[in-house]
Amino acid sequence: MAKGLDKHKARIGALSAFGKDLARRAKGHCEMCGATDVKLHTYEVEPVADEPEFEHCLLACDVCSEQMDNPKRIDPDHWRCLNSAVWSEVPAVQVAAVHQLKRIDQPWARELEEQLYLQPEIEAWLASID
Repeated sequence: MAKGLDKHKARIGALSAFGKDLARRAKGHCEMCGATDVKLHTYEVEPVADEPEFEHCLLACDVCSEQMDNPKRIDPDHWRCLNSAVWSEVPAVQVAAVHQLKRIDQPWARELEEQLYLQPEIEAWLASID
């Protein structure tokens, strides 16, 4: 059991090393909903590699992180912010946003999904997590 804990702590440490660069990229906002003046933390976008990768990380607020990790707790109104996030130039943000959008059973979500044009590499990434 100690090995698993040590491994987890090492991963958290590696992820925290991305903090400054992620904060600079995100400009202090949640990269999913745009929230400011809230606690932000590193969120890994699946699939998660053995070693943390900066390109698979984004900064997310507690609300977004909780709902991305627990699809049964999704508040569809919170995710109207996806209108911006699905067009992000950051691949990890775009993948996480589209993945979350597909989980929302609302007419506005279906309409937004129909408007999407995704680059082949984004489609491939999404296919690897669905």
